[in-house]
Parts: sequence; structure tokens; C-alpha cells
Amino acid sequence: MKLYSCCFTGHRTIPPEDELWLRQALPPLLENLFDRGFQTYLCGGARGFDTLAAQAVLALRERHPAVRLALILPCAQQTKAWPAEDTALYNFIKTQADQVTVLSPRYYAGCMQRRNRALVDGAALCVAYCTRPQGGTAYTVAYARHTGKEVHLLIPANKKTCNCPCDRLK
Repeated sequence: MKLYSCCFTGHRTIPPEDELWLRQALPPLLENLFDRGFQTYLCGGARGFDTLAAQAVLALRERHPAVRLALILPCAQQTKAWPAEDTALYNFIKTQADQVTVLSPRYYAGCMQRRNRALVDGAALCVAYCTRPQGGTAYTVAYARHTGKEVHLLIPANKKTCNCPCDRLK
């Protein structure tokens, strides 16, 4: 049900003050989206914002059992070079997900972009933590806007704008 699906995109590296802000901003945003009818949430399984978003969705599901977490993973080897703690959290989230789709058995150049497009293509709305003008997050937000998706930018007040294509394509 793409009409009521939301995807997430964001940076892997998050400054500590932004992480605290995101942990506080995500729950009320997701409650609002649930009230609007959004029940399926698509995450890419990456470190950083994807992990924070997946954790917030799992917390939302505790309050609203109709909520579904769907992971769209770029490749089966995504955690190959990750620290053990991050890998353990990733594996936990995978066990809690309602659906897990792995797009490729192995990493290849372009598999992350393929994952990002699949996230956007499967959703009506994209929630993004975008604070830099380059990289996969800025590309994904620009792609979401290009395809006519509603985009909700999560930008901490101290950053004001990410000064990237996603700002210019409003």
C-alpha cells in the first residue's frame, strides 16, 4: 500500500547533538504520520539515521500494532566491515522487521543507489535527515522530490538548511 508508506533517508554519521535532537523529533513525527494513515515504514538498514528511524518505528509499533517495518537492504554483506555493536543492533532490527528484502547477494557499485531508489519508489512520503549538499541522502531527497513524493526534512534548528538540491527543489 504505497499510498500509506513512508521511507527514510539520512546520513550515516550524525553529530551527538543532532542524534539527541532526532531521537526527540522522530516519535511525535511518526505519531503524526500514523494519525494521517501511514502504517508501513521503509528503512534501508544503514548505520546512523536509518537505525534511529527503525528504532523509532519499532517503538511506534509497540503503541500501534498495525505499524509495519519493512527493511529494503542493498546487499546481504551490508554489515561486513561494521563494528560488532552496530552489527548486533542491525541484526536485532532485522529480527523485529515485518518484512526484509535484500536486493543483491553481494555488494556492487551502485547497490546503495538502487536501494535508495527502491525506498522512494515504494513510498508516498520520504522523511529525511539531510544536512550536507552532497552524497546519497541529498541524491535520494532530490529523487523523491523529482518523482513527486512528499518530503519531510528533519533539519535541526541550529543548521537551518542543508543548502543542497533538496532545499532548492521544494
